[in-house]
Amino acid sequence: MNGASREALAAARERLDALTDSTSVNAGSLADELAAVTALLDREVSLRRVLTDPAQDAEAKAGLAQRLLGTQVSGPTADLVAGMVRSRWSQSRDLVDALEVLADTADLTAAQQAGKLDDVEDELFRFGRIVSGSTELRAALTDRKATTSAKGELLRSLLGGRAQPATERLVTRLVTAPRGRSLESGLESLSKLAAERRDRMVAIVTSAVPLSDPQKQRLGAALAKLYGRKMHLNLDVDPEVLGGIRVQVGDELINGSLADRIEDAGRRLAG
Repeated sequence: MNGASREALAAARERLDALTDSTSVNAGSLADELAAVTALLDREVSLRRVLTDPAQDAEAKAGLAQRLLGTQVSGPTADLVAGMVRSRWSQSRDLVDALEVLADTADLTAAQQAGKLDDVEDELFRFGRIVSGSTELRAALTDRKATTSAKGELLRSLLGGRAQPATERLVTRLVTAPRGRSLESGLESLSKLAAERRDRMVAIVTSAVPLSDPQKQRLGAALAKLYGRKMHLNLDVDPEVLGGIRVQVGDELINGSLADRIEDAGRRLAG
């Protein structure tokens, strides 16, 4: 998103945080309702354009949103959406993308409130690794001819009772309503969004052998010092990794010169 849309999303996220800080608002229910509004506006292009038309009065657009959603969703959700349509959006689709981000954020907030955010982060990462390692599974989950119910049933068989409820909801929405995203990019976006809940960055750490707890702590502390932010480690094991360890943070791959900058983390891990 650019310009006005980025500012509108930032304001909406602040309002969402204020809502979910209240004990009277159920973050999980809010996520479901925001996802439903996302689906509605994704289908109804003409309505989306009306709600984001800069030539229309902001209060009139907010009133329209309230009338349309007032009997379909809770008051907090309707108020949140009304506030969003008062804002200016660079293009109409940005409103739907923002609603999707808020729905995912609300689910992650519910997990955080339950003390399960770390579990959700790890499960999203592991699910991504499973998908990348199974051509057959990826094909089944991305098959455009498969029905939404069939994909949902497959995911329930994979995740039901084995993953946190928030993980299952997030992955199910991504698979059944990808909205142009690839499965891999969608999972990566969810992982980044989960890390942001704790103002952390995500480091994908691939090592030749599993790291011990002290090694994980030392590596996490070294990376946090280098990047100036808390760091969540997604750990993977690949015996073919040269040098024993590979670390990727965003688009940056830790090489020998960067390893020196994190206080010789590679040598310390070996100890």
